[in-house]
Amino acid sequence: MTDEPVQVIRKLEQALADDDFAWTMVLVGEDQTDKLATLTGDLRGPYSRTGDGKQITSGFSYWGIGPTIAWANATNDPFYLVMKAGAESFLRHWRRIRPHVDQGGFHFVSLGVGTGVKDRTILADLYQQNPDMFYIPIDMSSEMLRMGSQEPVRGVGFPMAQVLPLQIDFSIDHNVKEVGQLLARLVGDEPILYTLTGNTLANFESDLDLLATITRVLRPQDRLLLEVASTSSLDQEAAKAAADEYHQTRAFAEFVTSALRYNTDLRIDSELIDFRGEVEDDDALLVKIVWQNTTDAPITMGLPDHTQVVLEPDDTILLYTTRKFSTERLKKLTAACGLVAIEHAHSGFRYARRPSPFGLDLLLLAKGTAGDTVNTLADDIWAR
Repeated sequence: MTDEPVQVIRKLEQALADDDFAWTMVLVGEDQTDKLATLTGDLRGPYSRTGDGKQITSGFSYWGIGPTIAWANATNDPFYLVMKAGAESFLRHWRRIRPHVDQGGFHFVSLGVGTGVKDRTILADLYQQNPDMFYIPIDMSSEMLRMGSQEPVRGVGFPMAQVLPLQIDFSIDHNVKEVGQLLARLVGDEPILYTLTGNTLANFESDLDLLATITRVLRPQDRLLLEVASTSSLDQEAAKAAADEYHQTRAFAEFVTSALRYNTDLRIDSELIDFRGEVEDDDALLVKIVWQNTTDAPITMGLPDHTQVVLEPDDTILLYTTRKFSTERLKKLTAACGLVAIEHAHSGFRYARRPSPFGLDLLLLAKGTAGDTVNTLADDIWAR
């Protein structure tokens, strides 16, 4: 008989060690009925012709098995150019960033795990330097966690005993605070590399609020890897071109309508989906994808709580938001959050015959200290 009882987590680890069944252990941090109530409330928003009333907020676009499958299909669509360019450039960008984290002994926290392809690249390198590291993917969708966390772990041969998927909405300040406290108990003072890749920052109503929320959990020894879509042009022509990128792939249209399809009884007509591009605050391109009732009659939509909402002519439901950031916008965001750049990699889109103003940027950021100049990013980094 042992002096101390064997804890359930340790026993579970031992039980699963030699099991070939595809188990996934996820630590659930939220009541899913609360999330459903939030989604239902958002779909009861006020009348708006501009997509500023009823909405599917960012995390709910991926919430549930239907949207998860639709997202996986969209990422494999060769006509989804932003995703394709991101996959092609990431390894090259990461090679530039990697020397700055090679010797740090980092643990890895992935915010918005996605398909896990980029996590696999990062995990392989970090694991080589720190065999005792933890890999902690975080997502609002348990289904997305299961899909996305398997790819990097199996691809690298990473031990399942060092993987802890967390189901929680990391856009909520209180949630991130709780995650920070959990991680501090788990790893102590050892450094953590947080990642927010795939232009996820662009999907939220307020990019500044999300970045500030994440920054609050960073400690001086931690790092944040941020990947964003960028633009060197800020006119209406560029805004229209940004919207057209998403419009030309059917798989992406299936994805952005999937949350509406699986959570309401609304009949989805592709003719009622509108891709709108605009210049936002003179320093970013904003793309809003909306469903709009362009018919002459009201349409009744059933909600998950068995109530109904009447969609009057021209009323809209905001399905998805994304952005392309200018250098100036990124400088403002990072300065406002007290972040300093350690390294920055950029590449332009190369799929078009004509020169394109669009590209992708990967930044390694650290939380500034009192002695740092955090009001602007280093000019030599941005000039590369």
